[in-house]
Amino acid sequence: MLEPVIERGLKTITSSINVNEDVFKGKRILVTGGAGFLGSWICDVLVKLGAKVFCLDNLSTGRMENIKHLSNNKNFSFIRADVNEWNPVKKFDYIIHSASLPSPEEYVNKPVNAMFPNSVGLLRLLENARLSDSVLLFLSTSEVYGNAEVVPTPETYWGKVNPIGFRSCYDESKRFGEALCMAYFRQYSVDIRIARIFNTYGPRIDPNARYARVVPKFIIQALRGDPLTIHGNGLQTRSFCYVTDTVTALLKMLFIEKCRGEVINIGSPQEIKILDLARIIKKLTNSKSSLIFQPPRPDDPRRRCPDLSKAKSILEWKPKIPLREGLRYTIEWFRGLI
Repeated sequence: MLEPVIERGLKTITSSINVNEDVFKGKRILVTGGAGFLGSWICDVLVKLGAKVFCLDNLSTGRMENIKHLSNNKNFSFIRADVNEWNPVKKFDYIIHSASLPSPEEYVNKPVNAMFPNSVGLLRLLENARLSDSVLLFLSTSEVYGNAEVVPTPETYWGKVNPIGFRSCYDESKRFGEALCMAYFRQYSVDIRIARIFNTYGPRIDPNARYARVVPKFIIQALRGDPLTIHGNGLQTRSFCYVTDTVTALLKMLFIEKCRGEVINIGSPQEIKILDLARIIKKLTNSKSSLIFQPPRPDDPRRRCPDLSKAKSILEWKPKIPLREGLRYTIEWFRGLI
């Protein structure tokens, strides 16, 4: 049984994508990383819309708890495998590649593992898409912009990335993945779409990671009464998009024809300092936690905020959930776990 906050979120997504109910009905859709944060939300919505969903995950960061409610659904199949080694033999109408190591601590500690899904794994999927005439949606990241000098950042900005820095395993592999997608688009006419996702948060974001991403980390620390740990002086900015808004945009990218061969920013245009985020979470959780400042992470971008002009034009999309509202939903979910 799904938690109420997730049930409400799924209803919000299905009502927001504004799609003919037959668009996904009966379609064979592969979701890599489907037991993860974004992947599991995507699986849920697609099953509700009548698609035949194949969820591929090696459970290195994904969680069976995210998809166990789907296990008896005739339109859902779970494949436990590593996308870097798996040889897809079936044809799919759509492929959504979300398998990744998304947390800085994960990809800094396992840099080799971080690079493979966006290169070796993606190559296997692109070959399958080429042979099957599939639509392939690659979930890229705002990290491709590095320490951006243009903020809000448009898709035309090439990025300022350290190619040999600690974060390069993630940044550069995503950049390579985008280039590989465009190569298949130009040489083989594979229908690829690239989503550059900015910080997303919400229920199902990994609560068990010792060093989680900043929103769940702050929430867990606040609920436990532990100090909120901030890297650097906290003046660096990010923009945080609630999961239902992000997933709505991703699904719209699948069926809107104008997205073919396009790169689109997906995120919130509300830029906020990490220090202010910590204070908001303290207030929403009624926490007495102190704030502790730690050394900054290597190559940590100073600002991060998307230009959403393209998403508004092509997808007719912009985020609907304000930050404080989304944080309240996320805190509600975390309270049920702690």
